[in-house]
Amino acid sequence: MSSIDQGGYFPNLLRRGKNASWLTVTARSLRTGGIILIGEPYWRVLPPTEDVAKGCLANSISDFLTLPELLASFGRLGYDIVEMVLADQGGWDRYEAAKWLTMRRWLEANPDDELAKDVRAKLTLEPERYSTYTREYLGWGVFALMLR
Repeated sequence: MSSIDQGGYFPNLLRRGKNASWLTVTARSLRTGGIILIGEPYWRVLPPTEDVAKGCLANSISDFLTLPELLASFGRLGYDIVEMVLADQGGWDRYEAAKWLTMRRWLEANPDDELAKDVRAKLTLEPERYSTYTREYLGWGVFALMLR
């Protein structure tokens, strides 16, 4: 197997407890000094209740870490964080709104599709759900890691 300079993955690994095994496998493929990119959600503000966490589309508060906990977890796994890019609320707003526009356009182009009713329901509910829960509580970052 050939080695690579960079590897990346964005599957919400930490909330499933699988980041250690994925990082180990990816690190084997990296050249010395290579960089791993990993995208992860984190709690901007810890939700006060499990219901609020579920409003953020998490199964529970324990699904995600706070940013300090997330960064510390990389260190415990033997990685240095050499760069990170965190979504701000304005960027996240644009990301979410683009999905709503896509759903709206899809509905216009596919009014009789068997999924139209479900897409309509999601488009109707998502802006309020997002602004009530995700926007306030959930963050997202991409982290560049190097094996120590």
